[in-house]
Amino acid sequence: MNRAGMRAGLLPDGKRLHLQHGPIDLIVEAFGDPAEVHAAYVQAAAGFVDVLPTLVKELPLLRMPLGDACPLPAGPVAQRMVAACWPHRSTFITPMAAVAGSVADHMLQALLDGRRLDRAYVNDGGDIAFHLAPAQSLTCGLVADLAALAVDGTISLSHALPVRGLATSGRATKGQGGRSFSLGIADSVTVLARDAAAADAAATMITNAVDLPGHPAIAREPASAQDPDSDLGDRLVTLDVGALSDEDVAEALRSGAAKAEDLRRSGLIHGAVLVLKRRLAAVGADLPLLAAA
Repeated sequence: MNRAGMRAGLLPDGKRLHLQHGPIDLIVEAFGDPAEVHAAYVQAAAGFVDVLPTLVKELPLLRMPLGDACPLPAGPVAQRMVAACWPHRSTFITPMAAVAGSVADHMLQALLDGRRLDRAYVNDGGDIAFHLAPAQSLTCGLVADLAALAVDGTISLSHALPVRGLATSGRATKGQGGRSFSLGIADSVTVLARDAAAADAAATMITNAVDLPGHPAIAREPASAQDPDSDLGDRLVTLDVGALSDEDVAEALRSGAAKAEDLRRSGLIHGAVLVLKRRLAAVGADLPLLAAA
């Protein structure tokens, strides 16, 4: 299917659905009765048609920092973005911090509507919304360094776990640009939460908190110099992180872990895994981490 630039079709494995429109690129997979899976894919593709055009209409509002007055966007994805970011409004955040997770949640709902599926997930660039029927589970790869894109471990996701969303954030390497810009220095932060939008917003905030302000080994530049359309404006984003001592790494991870623990105690996340310079910090006593893959 190619409708006004939107692409929808099965990948060569015949099992996964690929949905792409402009910057939105989704991998969708459902498990269950073949007729139910087929019907789910058809309605997901239909539901995807208006996602980008509707978002574009509200971009000026969604790029504005949240303040005292809660914005009231019209589109369903935009509404999810605002709802996910609103609890973090005491610190700088725009609804764009939750765009990928909100798209994943919206598309999972479109996939599931009226369908009976055992398992399903929508992966929007590493921000994942998933469905698990009773007794079902999924295993998700954990990427410690977003620049390397290698699976360093796994997370086991079960129906009993109060989690239906997972998101990973981290600093951009120089020249990558996009929503991967970070105010902090974490190589990656993976968050488990009630849905992908909540995980996405929290991952951004925790990643920003993994930081060593003023450290000479950290190169920064205004986001606008890298991307004039960035919702971060002239705020300094991390371009590169040089050599850090063990004490530096521990200090930055402690700062991020403290933020993650605050969010966990507030009920906004279930847990998080923070990585910097191959050092790991985990928040959440029952975080379902498995051995390295």
